[in-house]
Amino acid sequence: MSGNLITFITQTLQTVPGLAIFLALTLGYAIGQIRLGPIQLGGVCGTLIAALFIGQLNIPVDADIKNIFFMLFIFALGYSGGPQFFANLNAKNIQLGLFCLIEVVVVLGLVLTATVVMHLDPGTAAGMMAGAATESAVVGTATDAISRLNLPASEIIRLQGNVVTAYSITYICGLITIVIVTSQIFPLIMRTNLREDAEKLWREMGGQVDAEGISALPTVVGRVYRLQAGAGKSVDDLQQRLGQGSSIVRVQRNGRTLALSPSLRLRRNDQVLLVGYRGTVIEMSRILGSEVADTNSLTAALDTYHVILLEPTMANRELRDLELPTGVHVAAVLRGDAMLPALPATRLQVHDVLQIYDANPGRATLAAPVLSKIGKMMPDKLASNLAIVGLVIALGTWLGSFKLNIGGIDFSAGTGGGVLIVGLVMGWYHARRADLHSVNGDALTLLKDLGLAGFIAGVGLSSGPQALSLIMQYGITLPLLGVAIAIIPASVSLVVGHFWLKLRAPVLLGAIAGQQCSTPALSAIQNACGNSTPLLGYTITYAISNVVLPLMGPLIVGLASSLQPL
Repeated sequence: MSGNLITFITQTLQTVPGLAIFLALTLGYAIGQIRLGPIQLGGVCGTLIAALFIGQLNIPVDADIKNIFFMLFIFALGYSGGPQFFANLNAKNIQLGLFCLIEVVVVLGLVLTATVVMHLDPGTAAGMMAGAATESAVVGTATDAISRLNLPASEIIRLQGNVVTAYSITYICGLITIVIVTSQIFPLIMRTNLREDAEKLWREMGGQVDAEGISALPTVVGRVYRLQAGAGKSVDDLQQRLGQGSSIVRVQRNGRTLALSPSLRLRRNDQVLLVGYRGTVIEMSRILGSEVADTNSLTAALDTYHVILLEPTMANRELRDLELPTGVHVAAVLRGDAMLPALPATRLQVHDVLQIYDANPGRATLAAPVLSKIGKMMPDKLASNLAIVGLVIALGTWLGSFKLNIGGIDFSAGTGGGVLIVGLVMGWYHARRADLHSVNGDALTLLKDLGLAGFIAGVGLSSGPQALSLIMQYGITLPLLGVAIAIIPASVSLVVGHFWLKLRAPVLLGAIAGQQCSTPALSAIQNACGNSTPLLGYTITYAISNVVLPLMGPLIVGLASSLQPL
């Protein structure tokens, strides 16, 4: 009976390979959720593992299905990463961009050395680079490049299978290595207490630390005070003492709300509603008076706006330099996919999205003169303009068809590189024109996740039968190479960042995690720090590496092919 069931399942999956792809996704994301301490494989690696096992049933997957998934992924990667990629290409961020250069040069050198010494084929070399550098997108661009080699179809399928098999082995080793060394070993080498350094940096940036921990949420809060120390002063006098960190937004006298104006003089026992940054507001008792616990009679709604920073003069300026009206405060700074702390010393970049709270609803405080100093209001974009997706993929495919001959070797960006480049430019342009109908951010996330996981599942299913032979051929060598290729560029960056650039430990470790596009490593570093200061280094290197590393897929395939014996 069990034999008949297995035969039925096998025949079904072979007949409907799409079913096998989504089965691999289901099992893979379940595997990816398993966490061992700070280590979590994630859905993509879990999907690959599941697909390799299911692929032992010899399930054919049409190349067109894999290509569709891949093009959707690479479009979303470029389109979403374009704004921050170009925003980070400036003189201020060039020192952190150096880490991405170290990653590319060292990893390429190590992979090519291993290729020569061990006589690796282009597929195994590319998969090893993708896994050890923990950049899944390289699998897609390298596989696409292999499909363009002048080789028999059977050999192309074999090399593509070697890409995903080598990736699956070295990714696990590279992931574990980079998480452990950045969060545990590197702080010991630097002889630093990471939590104390992060807390000190947080304070220097204007953050507040209380007995319970670092900056409890929410960032922007309201407090009601019964006026004592500030009695007899005008609202404008007190506001000047409060500074930009907090604002008086309501005044109540004998149960009646007064019309707020700068000249309004306050009396003893007036109740004042203060809205602002939590660390600033909780220290205002010495200026105003005692805090009132019952605030039901004095409340205010906060309007929320999302504004994209486009003003060039604010690039690399601190958040405290952003002049906003009374009652208006930045609650968070979104840079790419990372939410930065909204501290006075947080440095802004063009195309950052500012989450702004306005305690003056209905008064249009964020009017045109104010917005002109920042950028543009982000419109509600629940719908997506899918014409952009088609245009980017079409132009990218055309661009990827061109070849460049260097030293007798043909190099081509391929479909993946072409779509990535066009997506970067289109994403950057639409970030500057926030008023245009573009692609919804949540839709981009879905395209990115589903596209990469679907592509990985398709390739893994096709490669399943030959995966065991590659593992038996190289044995423990591939895992060891995965560890070496992960740890050596990170160590070089540590030396450069600590001894030459003199970077603060949280920023340096965040930058190293970013150069390898390792979100699990970032999470482990943040846990060790106790706050989000590592994001200050991570966002810059991640934005650059997330674009540059996928472009290395066609390059490593071309170079490894040229090293093959005739």
